[in-house]
Amino acid sequence: MSVGNSGAGKPSVLIVDDEAGIRKLLTTALNENGFSSDSAENGAEAIKKANERYYNLALIDIMLPDINGVELLAKFKPTRPRTRKIIMTGNPSLQNAVEALNKGADAYLMKPLDIAKVLATLEEQLGKQKEQKDTMLKLLETGRIRARVELIGRDTSETPDVH
Repeated sequence: MSVGNSGAGKPSVLIVDDEAGIRKLLTTALNENGFSSDSAENGAEAIKKANERYYNLALIDIMLPDINGVELLAKFKPTRPRTRKIIMTGNPSLQNAVEALNKGADAYLMKPLDIAKVLATLEEQLGKQKEQKDTMLKLLETGRIRARVELIGRDTSETPDVH
């Protein structure tokens, strides 16, 4: 499987789940499919790791021992490109899904996890991350060009006429 990436190397994923079996399953599947993965068993560990390293994606269980996964979404530091956050839950409900999406989740997966669906969701989110990054770069470049034109215009209009 071909995996896109916003930077050099493999796309990185932080797996946040209190169940060791799920962390192991996801780590194995992701590493076999071109991702670099790291894991955390609770929200505090996830925040610490996310503050130390940039992750392209985060897979976050909604039920963690120290914090609700939805609340954890807001605690990820702002990055560019933004880490794409995917909520996982074994107790799906419309209320949970709406709350997760309103609080910054980019996708929502139900347990038991279907690895093919997980991989497809990660690929989709990497594509959206790349689009976001490309748009940001175009805006920055457009802004730079506009700033240069304004500077050049100001320089020529403020130059004294010497005869």
